[in-house]
Amino acid sequence: MAGSLIVGGTGLLGRALVAAGGPGTAATHHTSSPVGPADWHPLDLADGGRAAATLILRLRPDVVVNAAYVRNGPTLEPVTAIAPGTMAGACREVGARFVHVSSDVVFDGRTDRPRVEDDEPSPVHEYGAAKLAAERAVTAAGPGAVIVRTSLLWGGDGDGGPQVALVRDPAVSFFTDETRCPLRVDRLAAACLELGDRPDLTGVLHVAGADAVDRLTFARLLAPLAGRDPDDLRGRPGDPNGARPRSLLLDCSLARALLASPLPGVRADAP
Repeated sequence: MAGSLIVGGTGLLGRALVAAGGPGTAATHHTSSPVGPADWHPLDLADGGRAAATLILRLRPDVVVNAAYVRNGPTLEPVTAIAPGTMAGACREVGARFVHVSSDVVFDGRTDRPRVEDDEPSPVHEYGAAKLAAERAVTAAGPGAVIVRTSLLWGGDGDGGPQVALVRDPAVSFFTDETRCPLRVDRLAAACLELGDRPDLTGVLHVAGADAVDRLTFARLLAPLAGRDPDDLRGRPGDPNGARPRSLLLDCSLARALLASPLPGVRADAP
């Protein structure tokens, strides 16, 4: 088989990848029903990626993009931390390009300086630790993979996706002391697919939006998509004792220099 395999094809990013993929795109599903034109395969990553490796060895795709993860619960370690390295090893065996999607939460958020790819990660919660473990497992599996660290994703699904759904809920208030670099999901999908065709780019690459905004500002920028008045949205500080990064800024100058895919900020992309 030639083409791409999207692991986690029914998630927010996975759906955008399937929508942007061309002929020969295959995708996996587990907890949600398949959506979009692809060759769909059921797949559970709770075995640490062994079934995924078997699928990769059978399909022999040119590119595998891993957009699958869980944030918590009993499958956090096998799905989020272990499976990516297993898949990376299978990709090395068949000569496939592996694009693994990681997160800004590998950092502790204790500095306002935008983090570059070589900065030392220091996660503050279990999900961040699992994402960092995945990065290290992918790197250990071989030198040919690219690890895409990104930020909050928005858009998609025709109604703006989960971030817009939060803004739509009048009971939700938004942190005023957590800063991220949101990126529209189709922008990330395009960058991931471009990276699939760029085997010269390996290692970690930061791919996020151009604007650093706190969660309240982000919500207000999305308010028109949610049918809300931005001034009606409420902000609040986060729990000062909680394990939550405060300032997760990614320096994406390297990606902007290397990729043709544009990476604008939420101010440019929001209506």
